[in-house]
Amino acid sequence: MIADFQPEIEKRANLAGLQFSDYVDPPDLLAWLASGSLEKFDYIFHLGACSSTTETNAQYLRENNYEYSRKLAEWALREGVRFVYASSAATYGDGSAGMDDTDPRRLDRLRPLNLYGQSKQWMDLHAWKQGWLDRIVGLKYFNVFGPNENHKEDMRSVICKSYAQVLNTGEIQLFKSYRPEYGDGEQRRDFLYVKDAVAMTLHLAANPVANGIFNIGSGKTRTWNELARAVFSAFVRQPRIDISTCRNRFATSISTSRRRILGSCSRQATIGRSLRSRTACAIMW
Repeated sequence: MIADFQPEIEKRANLAGLQFSDYVDPPDLLAWLASGSLEKFDYIFHLGACSSTTETNAQYLRENNYEYSRKLAEWALREGVRFVYASSAATYGDGSAGMDDTDPRRLDRLRPLNLYGQSKQWMDLHAWKQGWLDRIVGLKYFNVFGPNENHKEDMRSVICKSYAQVLNTGEIQLFKSYRPEYGDGEQRRDFLYVKDAVAMTLHLAANPVANGIFNIGSGKTRTWNELARAVFSAFVRQPRIDISTCRNRFATSISTSRRRILGSCSRQATIGRSLRSRTACAIMW
């Protein structure tokens, strides 16, 4: 079963080829679960939210990104259903408090930089304080990119946007560095191909001892310049990079030690390999 708001034409195309028993609006799902009118579930993958990092309506974000998640988790725990939800790397803010997922007692030290990150932080903190983290899975996704994200508009990955820029202008715009220890375009991020993110998600969901909060990333950072060169390489073009005046946050290395302890997934795709794949070129952009 899929629970989501009725999609626009572009988003609806992402459902092609999928098998599902029903499609319900999110508000209806909670009512149906409470009434017991739905069939038995083995898993709930709660990945939907308002993902806009520029959203300023705190009440809207609280209702969509925290209250809804909390209610779903309460139902799942009550019914013995495996519950997996999306947190976000945005909860780490500027990274000054670290990006370690091994100790939930550090959660209250984190200071997200926007309301979106804060709304995800509310759920993480609630789950920890209620003692849920030994029974549910929270996933802090880092910079995920891949097929079927055009409907996200401005919230698309930078890699997706870079593809469009190369097609439309022949160049990629990157952020100017405002810290002297980093050159322009040398800011770093952890980029993860969506198929690897899915594999990690399913791996943790299926592992009954995998509970708590996990970083979902490659564990390696890459620079914006490396990313841009990989995109141009996929097009077999010489790089043309324009540095804009907009500022961009810096990232530090993340911990993926908890996930490794619980067993590794299949070998992750590099940025270059994933961008050169037929799927990426034919579907992603």
